[in-house]
Amino acid sequence: MARTAVYHTTVRWKGERWGHIRMGNGPEMDFSAPPDAHGHAGVLTPEDAFVAAVNTCIMMMFLWSAERFKLDLVSYECRAEGLKRIELDRTEIFAEVTLRPRVTVRPDAAGQAGTEARVQRALQSAVKYSLVASSIKPKLVLEPVVEIVS
Repeated sequence: MARTAVYHTTVRWKGERWGHIRMGNGPEMDFSAPPDAHGHAGVLTPEDAFVAAVNTCIMMMFLWSAERFKLDLVSYECRAEGLKRIELDRTEIFAEVTLRPRVTVRPDAAGQAGTEARVQRALQSAVKYSLVASSIKPKLVLEPVVEIVS
């Protein structure tokens, strides 16, 4: 039998194009539409939150996968880019999300080639088991850089 979990957020309009979000896990912050949609710069936008949701979920799943693949992880950093397409009828959709993780690990008995192969498998597992990545419509592109250090 499938299990379920429920997550909550509460948003409140503050006037003009400002909102405030309170997340079920505690954080709160103001947000706005992006400047290109008559919003404000320097704050969270729904578009930023969407790309961040993909990026953070993939990272958490990679950490989970790295443990299972027994990788000696030194560092992980990932730049994510969401490509928004604006259609002729002015509807908008994220057409693609590109993740560029930079993963640094120490080699093990499998040597550099074997270690890099396990990093690649761990990245693929992260994408496969990511709730957010599995739930989105746009194409997800993964362009990793793997560094093996001694």
